[in-house]
Amino acid sequence: MMLKELSEAIGVSGDEGDVRAILLKAIREHVDEVRIDALGNLIALKRGTGQAGLRVMLAAHMDEIGLMVVGHDGDGFLRVRAVGGVEARLLPGTALLVGPDRLPGVIGIKPIHLLKSGEDQQVPSIEDLAVDIGAASKEEAARLAPLGTYIAFATRFREGSVTVSGKAFDDRAGCAMLVEMVRGERFPFDLYTVFTVQEEVGLRGARVAAYAVAPDCAFVLEGTVADDLPKDKDTSPTTRLGYGPAITLMDNTFIAHRGLVRLLTNTAEELGIPYQFKQPGIGGTDAGAIHTSREGVPSATVAVPCRYIHSPVSLLSLEDFNHTTKLVREALTRLTANTLRSSL
Repeated sequence: MMLKELSEAIGVSGDEGDVRAILLKAIREHVDEVRIDALGNLIALKRGTGQAGLRVMLAAHMDEIGLMVVGHDGDGFLRVRAVGGVEARLLPGTALLVGPDRLPGVIGIKPIHLLKSGEDQQVPSIEDLAVDIGAASKEEAARLAPLGTYIAFATRFREGSVTVSGKAFDDRAGCAMLVEMVRGERFPFDLYTVFTVQEEVGLRGARVAAYAVAPDCAFVLEGTVADDLPKDKDTSPTTRLGYGPAITLMDNTFIAHRGLVRLLTNTAEELGIPYQFKQPGIGGTDAGAIHTSREGVPSATVAVPCRYIHSPVSLLSLEDFNHTTKLVREALTRLTANTLRSSL
């Protein structure tokens, strides 16, 4: 299963090589051109049938959140900083894989038996946490995990009856969907599939790739927040598992092109595909960088709802995943130049 292989691969922002190798192998025989740019984006061209003179970009980011070694304690512990949006409150006791040799590690935390009054209510900052790799001294720790060493969560992919769990569904879910697009039939237009780098630290790869591809429009495939859990106050969730693909209207980085949103919703309704709108004004995706490239690029984001993203383990619905893949593919077959003109 492609999602399993991608989820268990390690690719913290700036170190996406292992993920890129998996994707390159998966798509190489299904595209006409492929290249890796200076930042590490994987850009593939699948030529169209020639019926439409458009350049369409599909993007999903390869990188995941993680940690980086920034210091070594005299007792052999590693000091770390976040790479991307990592929440410190989720980390104590988390199993880790450290460096290219995947050394086992764990976020150190004082045993509950030794806590002083009130300490169990305190949330330490990432700067206060220490990673234990079993080193006996500062020198041994520095040798095993030098400054700049990447650290990832040691999470295995698991399948349930209707859901799967694993790490980095933001955005390995999008990457897996992009592979499905590439392996399918050709579209009327040239399709540029772009697996981007460094999204979690500022949409950096997408900015470079969009400038190089110069697309007429772009779709970003993502894994997005699903907070459909019990709450003290009855509020609308950002998205919900089992309710289909989540279409973005607006987030913190862009406002979706109305013509593309209409294309997605009309396609879903025509085919009986469930869909939902992501609660506006939350988060951001590569579309934030893509839509302001060059003279501007009409863009839309479609995502699979995922519980617990930006944590050591996430959960998604396989039905949502399959519906999102189908929706994007079917919408692309209906895409025309007139779609891009209908922005009002």
